[in-house]
Amino acid sequence: MSIAVGLKGRAETMVTPENTAQAVGSGLVSVFATPHMIALMENAAVQAVQAHLEADEGTVGTRLDVTHDAATPIGMKVWAEAELTAVEGRKLTFAVSAFDEREKIGAGVHERFIIKPEKFLAKVQAKK
Repeated sequence: MSIAVGLKGRAETMVTPENTAQAVGSGLVSVFATPHMIALMENAAVQAVQAHLEADEGTVGTRLDVTHDAATPIGMKVWAEAELTAVEGRKLTFAVSAFDEREKIGAGVHERFIIKPEKFLAKVQAKK
């Protein structure tokens, strides 16, 4: 495993009627939904580290503290960037930011943990 501070990832999408606040129930207007911005930030973090993990490893998100500072209308491209800022054992901390074609629309901190998916899913299934 070669996880090191400074790894960067990016994820992007277009704002469509399906990923607006109105469509997902997080608001009443047709602008890019905060839950979708958060998912984009998480995806950027995954992109930053996935290729550096062992073949039998993945990550899961455990904490996200972000602001959504500007609205983005349908038809604009949005993207998120993540930079790994700390590695503490299996805990990974990222600085995350989101942008549209005009401005920065959000930012914050995201934490993920390195897991072995088979072991993780077995533990989850044991909850039943």
